[in-house]
Amino acid sequence: MSMQALDDTLVPLAAEPWTVGWAALMLAMWAVMMAAMMLPSAAPAILLYATLARRRAERGEALASAAGAFASGYVLVWALFSVAATALQFALEQAALMSPAMRTTSVALAGAALVGAGVYQWTSLKHACLRHCRSPLEFITEHWRSGASGALRMGATHGAYCVGCCWVLMLLLFVGGVMNFAWIAGLALFVLVEKVVPAGHRVARASGVALVAWGVATWLAL
Repeated sequence: MSMQALDDTLVPLAAEPWTVGWAALMLAMWAVMMAAMMLPSAAPAILLYATLARRRAERGEALASAAGAFASGYVLVWALFSVAATALQFALEQAALMSPAMRTTSVALAGAALVGAGVYQWTSLKHACLRHCRSPLEFITEHWRSGASGALRMGATHGAYCVGCCWVLMLLLFVGGVMNFAWIAGLALFVLVEKVVPAGHRVARASGVALVAWGVATWLAL
């Protein structure tokens, strides 16, 4: 598929200095988007931790408190990823490689991103992280920590595994469009499927083949 099919205009953004306020706005956009995309797939682990924390606590622990601390740690890690994504967006804009739709205007770069994402879907690191994301009970048993600070640390650890699992997929937002809501929803749904369906590991590998094929087809359209 050519980049023309992804962006009819392919007009690059002019390289303009970012103000502190604009950078903060872009960072907030990425952080909110990552939270919205990733929290649904983390919900089983968050709710399971909250349930176990309530049962273990001597006086009983409010579900919202446990879940909130765990989720906060999870979101914090994706916020750190958002810093890197914002920096990459800045670099692409300064190189005049971004369209007004916030997708790359470089066919070669788009193909490389697709091929890279496809190859990563087959790596041992991807599948080690995916295993932790797919097994909330195993993760919580191995990493259990009590209290609000423990919940925060566990959430951050779980978030780190999810970043390790999905960070390359998130970079595909620069291919389909950072502001393309259908693309955002599609990626979020795919991440959820990878983590919850019984054949999630097979889904990841099959998608890797498809992404590599898509990337090669993108290069051939040059």
